[in-house]
Amino acid sequence: MNLCDFAPEYIRAIQPYQPGKPISELAREMGLDASSVVKLASNENPLGASPLALDAMIHTLHEVARYPDGSGFELKAALSKRYGVDTEQIILGNGSNDVLDLAARVFLKQGAAAVYSQHAFAVYPLVVQTIGAIGISVPARDYGHDLVAMLDAITPETRIVFIASPNNPTGTLSSAKDLLHFMEHASRDVLVVLDEAYNEYLPEANKTDSISWLKRFPNLIITRTFSKVYGLAGVRVGYGLAHPDVANLMNRVRQPFNVNSIGLAGALAALDDHEFVQRSYALNRAGMMQLSDGFRKLGIEYIPSFGNFLTFRIAGDAENTQKVNQSLLQQGVIVRPLGIYEMPHHLRVTIGLEPENQKFLKSLEYAIGELV
Repeated sequence: MNLCDFAPEYIRAIQPYQPGKPISELAREMGLDASSVVKLASNENPLGASPLALDAMIHTLHEVARYPDGSGFELKAALSKRYGVDTEQIILGNGSNDVLDLAARVFLKQGAAAVYSQHAFAVYPLVVQTIGAIGISVPARDYGHDLVAMLDAITPETRIVFIASPNNPTGTLSSAKDLLHFMEHASRDVLVVLDEAYNEYLPEANKTDSISWLKRFPNLIITRTFSKVYGLAGVRVGYGLAHPDVANLMNRVRQPFNVNSIGLAGALAALDDHEFVQRSYALNRAGMMQLSDGFRKLGIEYIPSFGNFLTFRIAGDAENTQKVNQSLLQQGVIVRPLGIYEMPHHLRVTIGLEPENQKFLKSLEYAIGELV
């Protein structure tokens, strides 16, 4: 018998998460100049990283021979002050994905169940399967979370519910009213993970005061990240806010030094870079309008989004979607196919700089024309 046959079947059945194609890989494959390639596949900030964060990270480089502060004391203190929570309520992660994984490791086991929405972030079923737990995917409603159906899907075996708002890859948003109703009616022995990775891209009128709910709901954990609006995707820093008892358990299974010293310094500085966040927000709003207008002119159906991306549908069968994606790659434009999200007719494009958005729209028009 092969050694790998002794690994649990649920581990052997895992399909690894597929990230967006790197620019260097596409350049090699297509014989393109890497500088001409536009990557709009991974919801990264087209402005790059916060300047304050860059300065802080550069000044930290001479300390890389030392282990980082394993407790993340300074970053936790800053998050505590920003959000009015105790430091004992904070879990730091190697990206918010790490925090999602910690929640699964603490509260799931074989035979337990987790509920999430169809078309939701691919990491949810992945972390559930890694534990050998049961994943319950609830059919989406208009590409978004059907929170009433998700409530009904909770069973005595359910230990976690994952809710993304805004949701990736569809960009849909659950209202504060609907989220609060869910929290009020969900069993207190079920952990509700509210994933707010794209929270900073929301207009103020659409934001939910979810952090204030932590005092009322000890079964709530909110996850956020520095990868999106702060532009720190490459150094991997995320965090969770939860009841102290929940945070305590998650911190027990957290790997030592799971957030590196460069990331800690960058995240701490980025929190105070309000000007950069505002520029990123404004650029995203303008780019969203540019791409939405472009889709309408091309007669392409798209899902209105509250994130920093748009998901759009290619008419015809799924093969047309594959052809359009391949044509875009050949033209040096990387977007994200969504077959793994049960959306084989859709592609997702990240909002880029104005010239990047324009290149994408021109390339898309050409790709659509090739189908005729």
